[in-house]
Amino acid sequence: MHLVPTLAGVAEGSVVEVTGDEAHHAVAVRRLAVGEQVVLTDGCGASGVGEIVATGKRSMEVRLASLAHEEPATPRVTVVQAIPKGERGELAVEVLTEIGVAEIVPWAASRSVAVWRGERAVKSHAKWVSTAREAAKQARRSWFPVVAPLATTAAVVDLVRGADLAVVLHEEGPGSFASLSVPADGSIVVVVGPEGGISPDELAAFAEAGIQGVKLGDEVLRTSTAGVAAVAALLSRTARWA
Repeated sequence: MHLVPTLAGVAEGSVVEVTGDEAHHAVAVRRLAVGEQVVLTDGCGASGVGEIVATGKRSMEVRLASLAHEEPATPRVTVVQAIPKGERGELAVEVLTEIGVAEIVPWAASRSVAVWRGERAVKSHAKWVSTAREAAKQARRSWFPVVAPLATTAAVVDLVRGADLAVVLHEEGPGSFASLSVPADGSIVVVVGPEGGISPDELAAFAEAGIQGVKLGDEVLRTSTAGVAAVAALLSRTARWA
């Protein structure tokens, strides 16, 4: 699957030119040649299957044989991911994208070991965006996830207020996933804390906003993998995984 800026106005039989890094990866790295089939997507629901009809050093042309448009998956899942240290943030983004999360919100939790400031914040956010894009192509998603700007706790509280179901993962959470009423449509928000845990003040703010504290069994998961486990538990109870 290769990402193009847009497929608006494109019809079956049209030739779409792919340029830049996408074309370079296809032609120079994957060594795709004229006659081979590829999938193009704009990351906003549209995708098309076609045959490569021409290639260059940083370009390729694809004649589309079919086009499709998918509606966004429902319920829509957002994961608020506290910033982990090292490369665990990219791991979290990768697996959350693969499982079908619609939006990933990096969260500056009070106990986050890593801190995004200044130029580092710009570079780290860009890396999350790039990771999500590549993981979406690997997972053959026609809707690519949104990586939101860095959020404060107050912004997260505002986000969960508008959700049909909002949960925060916590080892002392009184709730369980088996007891949750998972909506068939609408929006779900999952909040994942940092390595140092969620502070009492943050938990109090979430509770006041109506977010439910839930526990993922007795095992302790890393912040980079807890989110994907929680989303899997929720999606298994929806039509998306029926």
